[in-house]
Amino acid sequence: MNVIDVTPNSGRYPTLLRFLQSPVMSLLGIFFLLTALKWGTLLFTVQQYETVLVTRFGKVIRTIAEPGLHVKLPVIDVVRRFDKRILAWDGPPTECPTKDKLYLIVDCFARWRVSDPFLYYNRLADERSALSRLDDILLSETRTAVATHDLVEIVRVTKGRKPVRDEELEKSGTVLPSALPDIEIGRGAIENQITERTRQKIADFGIELLDERFKRSKYNPAVAEKIIERMSNERHQIAAKFRSEGKGEAANISGQKESDVAAISSGATKTALETEGKADAEAAAIYAAAFNSPDAQELYSFLRSLDVMRAAFEHDTTAVISTNSDLGKMLKSMAAAVAPPRP
Repeated sequence: MNVIDVTPNSGRYPTLLRFLQSPVMSLLGIFFLLTALKWGTLLFTVQQYETVLVTRFGKVIRTIAEPGLHVKLPVIDVVRRFDKRILAWDGPPTECPTKDKLYLIVDCFARWRVSDPFLYYNRLADERSALSRLDDILLSETRTAVATHDLVEIVRVTKGRKPVRDEELEKSGTVLPSALPDIEIGRGAIENQITERTRQKIADFGIELLDERFKRSKYNPAVAEKIIERMSNERHQIAAKFRSEGKGEAANISGQKESDVAAISSGATKTALETEGKADAEAAAIYAAAFNSPDAQELYSFLRSLDVMRAAFEHDTTAVISTNSDLGKMLKSMAAAVAPPRP
């Protein structure tokens, strides 16, 4: 039987042994050791907010949740870090039809965390894969929930809500009295349904879904334009009705004003005419009382004759007057009155 001697022969390699035991090699060893420590090939740190899985050739050999400094084998051991804080999921807006055939664009967000790092690593490996899987499941559950409820259930939260009323508008008939349709469960209950269904589906991925909420619900832009146009037309109709009522009321006020002005003017004219008539009557009575006596009548006849003569002889006029006429007699008497007495 052959026996192989594996003991080192110091005489065969004396130069190599002396080189390995030299101070130069010791310094090189210390240098490589410090380099390994510096680049983390031997030591690694676990933070308070993370969980670490140490894998060797792809197989998990340790799970570390306590923070501190830990040791691993260089090169062959790989450190996988997973955040154990609450993480955010903000999904893309998705268009969903409601039960009453109205199309909404629903924007959601959720909060989740890694509950089982070992299962999470084996099924998903990283956060990007987890977010992708949450996109698929959460958006699917959201579309299902929206499709099984009416629009009012998606939008409203409180039950028994009453609309704000404007009594003046309702009295004018411009706005008809209305009542808000009541809800059965509301948006909060729908969000809870989505959360519970999603939890059941992602439990096998080492993920815990804390909650899911609607961030925004709005109409499709094409539908929104039609709704805005319809609302604008309704507002224009109400405004036109107000304008027509205002014009009618202005016409009534203007007509009443003209009627009042005419009535006041008529009353004033009547009063003026009555006053003028009374004045004329009183003047006629005064004239009648003044010219009723014989002397007054004679004076009046004389004055009228003078007026006639003044009008007749205003210019160069030649007239033949009988001495028996009133005018001739008057001229004759006037001539006798102004003639000097005979001696």
